[in-house]
Parts: sequence; structure tokens; C-alpha cells
Amino acid sequence: MQAKTSFAMLIIALLLITTGCAVVQQGEVGVKRTFGKYRDQPYTAGLRVYNPFTSTIVKVSTQTENVEVALSLPSKEGLNIRAEISILYSIIPKETPNILRNIGTQYEENIILPVFRSAVADVTARFYAKDMHTGERGLIEQAIQQQMNTLLKDRGVVIEAVLIKSIEMPANLARAIEEKLEAEQQAQRMEFVLQQAQREAERKRIEAAGVRDAQNIISEGLNAQILQFKSIEAFLELAKSPNTKVIISDGDMPMMMTPETDSGPAMKTKNN
Repeated sequence: MQAKTSFAMLIIALLLITTGCAVVQQGEVGVKRTFGKYRDQPYTAGLRVYNPFTSTIVKVSTQTENVEVALSLPSKEGLNIRAEISILYSIIPKETPNILRNIGTQYEENIILPVFRSAVADVTARFYAKDMHTGERGLIEQAIQQQMNTLLKDRGVVIEAVLIKSIEMPANLARAIEEKLEAEQQAQRMEFVLQQAQREAERKRIEAAGVRDAQNIISEGLNAQILQFKSIEAFLELAKSPNTKVIISDGDMPMMMTPETDSGPAMKTKNN
């Protein structure tokens, strides 16, 4: 009985010695390699058992990784602009075995950075140096990202973003760009002032045209019949007054004699 127990313990000890364990964390995959060959199906998160004498498990992160690169960007004018750029990339989990077979674990140095340097040199050479300080900066970033994804197609790597963190230009170039931007802003301000003046002149012209049209309408409407009608209205208003008065008229315009005048005909004319 004791011999059987010792034998069982020996078997367990041999199994423990010949068995390895690996824990694959969330955000990574494990690829089993046996006698130098990678298994096609990667392991997801969890505890994985393998024979340490014949196999090993290579773990690869599938989270978003950030690579920061400092380099010179060529511009359309032939200038070199110092810049710091971040590359955000991730590995496609199911493509991990092919990446390890074809590229190896040093995929950043072997493929991502060389492709980045090629793409950034090609893209920035299409833009002027001043574009890297303006709204064209976002277009440059997108163009680099798109070109990298095109070159890395079917490689199992996805470029999520390319971010230009900082730009350092030569002092004389930076000063020239600032002066040009100030001149453009001044020109825009002058254009705004001219537009305001034009709008004010148009407003005054419309206002003057309205006054002229109103005067034309009034003058066209004051014919003999309307004047005679207004005279009749004036007679009626004067007749309603309780004061003693003498009205003299030629049939068109009423004239009233004031009671204060005894010796001479002082007259006030009321026109409506």
C-alpha cells in the first residue's frame, strides 16, 4: 500500500515538473509555439497549460499602443521641420500568429516605424511649412494614417491615429509665417470694414429712394379735386367753432377775419 502511494506521488511530481501554466490577461492574446511552430488559433484571456519542455506561450498585447517619434518633416519648399508625432496602433487578435511568423515580436521596429517614416515623408512633402500650423494640420495627420493603413493592409496591424504633438520651425521661418498671418488678418479686417461701409451706403440709398417715392406719391395725389375737398373740410371745421368770425374765400382757400382787428383787415389763413 505504501509503495502504491509513493508511486502515485512520483507520478504527480513528474506531471507538475513536465507541466507549465501561463495566464493570458485581458487585452492580450497568447500564441502557443511547439518545436518552433506557432499554433494557428491564439488563446484568449484565461489560464493555459502547456508542456514547458516542448512548448511555450508567446503573449502579445492587443490594446491600443502609443509610439512617440521625433523626426524632421520635409515641406513643399524643401525645408526640414522638427516635429514630435504619436502613432496609435493596435494588433488584430486573430492575425497574431501570422505576425509572429512573418514579422516577429519586434513588429514596431521591423514594420510600423519604417512604414511611418515613408508615409510621413511622402505626405508632408505635399504641404507648405505654414500648413502645419493651420487647419491643414488635421489633413496631414489623416493622410499619414490612411497611407500607413494602406501599406500595412493584410499585415494584422491597424493604425488608429497619427497625432502631430509639436512643431518646431526655424526662427526666421516662424517670424515670416507670423507676419504673413498678421497681414492676412489685417486684410480680412479691411474687407469687413469695406463691407460695412457698402451696407451702410446701400441702406442710405434705399432710405433716400423711399423718401423720394413718398414725395412723388404725395405730389401726384395733390390734384385740384383733392385741394377743393380739403377746402370744404376746412370750411366745415371753421363753422363748428363758437367764436364770431368772418370767412372770406375765393372758392378754393378759406380766409378768416379775426375779431381783434377793427381798423384793418388782419387775416389768418388756415390750410389743411
